[in-house]
Amino acid sequence: MPRRPEVSAADPAMSDWSHGEGKRWADAMSYALVERYGRWALGWRWALDEGDFDGGPVGSWCCPRDSITTPEETLARVVAALCEWRGWLESLGGWFVAYPLDPALLADQRILWEHAARNLILQVADRTGCGSGWYGHCRQVLTWFLHAGHVTADDARDLVDQAIGGRFHSWTSPDTVLVDDIAERLALSLQPNDTPEPSEATSDHLQSWLAVRQSVPWPAASDGNGEGPVTPSHDGAVEDIRAFDAAVDPARAEGLLAALEVVRADASRGASLNFGLLQSWQQHVLAAPQPPPFRSAVAFAKGGRERYGLNSDTRTRFDACLSESANEGEGELPVALTARAARAYLDVCFFHPFDDGNARAAFLTLVYVLAREGVALDDVQLLRRVSFQAEDPQDPLVLARYVDLHLSQTRRNATASAGHTPS
Repeated sequence: MPRRPEVSAADPAMSDWSHGEGKRWADAMSYALVERYGRWALGWRWALDEGDFDGGPVGSWCCPRDSITTPEETLARVVAALCEWRGWLESLGGWFVAYPLDPALLADQRILWEHAARNLILQVADRTGCGSGWYGHCRQVLTWFLHAGHVTADDARDLVDQAIGGRFHSWTSPDTVLVDDIAERLALSLQPNDTPEPSEATSDHLQSWLAVRQSVPWPAASDGNGEGPVTPSHDGAVEDIRAFDAAVDPARAEGLLAALEVVRADASRGASLNFGLLQSWQQHVLAAPQPPPFRSAVAFAKGGRERYGLNSDTRTRFDACLSESANEGEGELPVALTARAARAYLDVCFFHPFDDGNARAAFLTLVYVLAREGVALDDVQLLRRVSFQAEDPQDPLVLARYVDLHLSQTRRNATASAGHTPS
């Protein structure tokens, strides 16, 4: 720890010390934290207003002049600032997961991305208090957001700068009209990636999935914490539909909520999982006058990058795969509930049984497999915001791990909630 001069904060000697010895110590601390925790730790000094780095979200640290005092107080401020920065990053990560960018789906989801950009701007404005230089961090967060959606870092910076156009200012909170205009400009500036036309895709990704499915070590794909019923502290599926789907289209959310009710009723009566059951849910999802039929042609997804073939036995094989969600015929090594739920989800994705709404059908299928054994989740974001590839042998393990993570957290929250329930 450097020795703080015994002079007033206004004394030039204090300024010299702050920009000299004090700064060198803070830089050395940054280096040590990065060595210990990783590059993300660099932001612990991104202070509010005119601190070490102008316009950041951290309130626990300002600068050597104001933040370095006794060793005990100073190190406590470092810890608080690091934790504050980490919490902010995790909060932003939650937003990025909630509003994923997929350039192949720009036409369908541009409104959703505009909504996400608007929320991120407002989040940064609130966190920084719109003080000195706050717009620099806002540009950074929007750039991170686009880069997380597979826009190159250089392109993301250019798009954000063009959308903002120098219209944010220090010590000034942006009005609603300005925020809406910048969010709209940013969403409209995005361009879909060059993707192959459906006719160019020759591989049968359904067959690729069936081969991967056979090779996955399903009994080891989950840690088994899915065993035993659990009632969540809140309904994550309903909350996610109201927050995510309603932002895209209120009618879409209504249809999915209606289907969710049927899913849970079917689970409570122990209905067998097959295409006919999915049809009854999908009728609500699509608000269709009749249960939608099994597709009658080759299907494409991910902007044409995946092609799912169709044979005379495709529907029969689909039903056979879905039946395994009940853990029947698995031999000596049973498959845990969360792995079975993940497998059924991917079956729906890659058999692609419907002409529309297959991602929603896959989500409902996962919810059903869990609900049939008395399990529900208080958060489903990781299960709805990540795209999986038919040919990747690691993706099934990743999805099973995501289900495990959500279920573990649900159990912890349920236990904590029960512990605070008045007797």
